[in-house]
Amino acid sequence: MTQQDQLHRFLFEKHAVRGELVTVSDTWREMLKGHDYPPAVKKLLAELLVSTSLMTATLKFEGDITVQLQGDGPLKMAVINGNHLQEMRGVARIEGDIADEATLHEMVGNGYMVITISPLQGERYQGVVGLEGDTLAACLEDYFMRSEQLPTRIFIRSDLQRSAPGAAGILLQVLPAQDSDREDFNHLATLTETIKTAELLDLPATDVMWRLYHEEEVTVYDPQPVIFRCTCSRERCGDVLKSLAADEVDQILAEDGKIDMHCDYCNSHYLFDAVDIAAIRNDAAPKDDQVH
Repeated sequence: MTQQDQLHRFLFEKHAVRGELVTVSDTWREMLKGHDYPPAVKKLLAELLVSTSLMTATLKFEGDITVQLQGDGPLKMAVINGNHLQEMRGVARIEGDIADEATLHEMVGNGYMVITISPLQGERYQGVVGLEGDTLAACLEDYFMRSEQLPTRIFIRSDLQRSAPGAAGILLQVLPAQDSDREDFNHLATLTETIKTAELLDLPATDVMWRLYHEEEVTVYDPQPVIFRCTCSRERCGDVLKSLAADEVDQILAEDGKIDMHCDYCNSHYLFDAVDIAAIRNDAAPKDDQVH
């Protein structure tokens, strides 16, 4: 039985180590709808989604986060946008062929990861991470070690072969400003690594915790839902059209009879005709005409 997408934070009482467990199966499937990605790209988007959710939960902020991969390989871009409410969306752009079992570096080529944090209050932060590890998890573990000097392990499991594809992950991290025995941390990481994909995808978080850490004292906090949510809207598209040169908009209308604004994230289409454009220019609300 599949579980609702949720993020659980937990704390080891006898070790200066914190953790997070997230399931993103429904969110991932929503993200893939309407997109014909190769299997390797679907899997990478799952890893990116799990990682972004876990990373968002480690940050004490209200606002948005974007984690983006760019490179000179056939996968030109893969990006996840999220926020502190665990509302996620993502998309990939491909130019060329990608083998079903392609690795991270075969897809991205010479590339890097850009992490952008935009708090509702405070300054925007951007970090650039070289893709030196073999996996996305290894690259992020290196990022946490370099940027925050915090030993971190990330474990990601996904399965495309199931009737309902699923993805989930676990993060372990040494608590900041506290002495932690590296041997203890490594022991907990070794325990976590034993989790089977089916267990992580199908079992309730409390059962997963028991299987992994039944000899430890673990406090598990109330879960936070994780959902797919796209921020596109007809109003936002209207604002974009309003910002364009009138001659450019009029030319498209003359040639096509309408303007079709397409969202790459959720595949929604917003149609605008001459009457709508006139209403936008007069600051009137355009009629609701959205097709999926």
